[in-house]
Amino acid sequence: MARVVKKGPKGKKLQLKFSIDCSEPVGDELMEPASLEKFLHDRIKINGKVGQLGDAVVIERDDNKIIVIADSPFSKRYLKYLTKKYLKKQSLRDWCRVVATGKNEYELRYYNISEDDQDEEGAE
Repeated sequence: MARVVKKGPKGKKLQLKFSIDCSEPVGDELMEPASLEKFLHDRIKINGKVGQLGDAVVIERDDNKIIVIADSPFSKRYLKYLTKKYLKKQSLRDWCRVVATGKNEYELRYYNISEDDQDEEGAE
């Protein structure tokens, strides 16, 4: 007997929307969101090719947020990897970190150094 497999209706492609909030470093004038946007545009790989985003990925800047809209095979982890690579290139990796604040959101935050300093003073 032949097995019949039902296929669902073909609808719109699933679009994923990710955002990177970099308001803290931008507020302190450590970085420009335009440079992060350009870095992502130049480095995101689509089908193994760099810089050829086409219609698959759209990168927008909304004040201090970078918004990446992509078709379905796109990883949030890949966006974090590229953001960390950008911070390292700008020598900001020692002060800033990338933190997930929601399902599709990242935020650049400073490390909490003041808590470590208080612990060291109390130990002496």
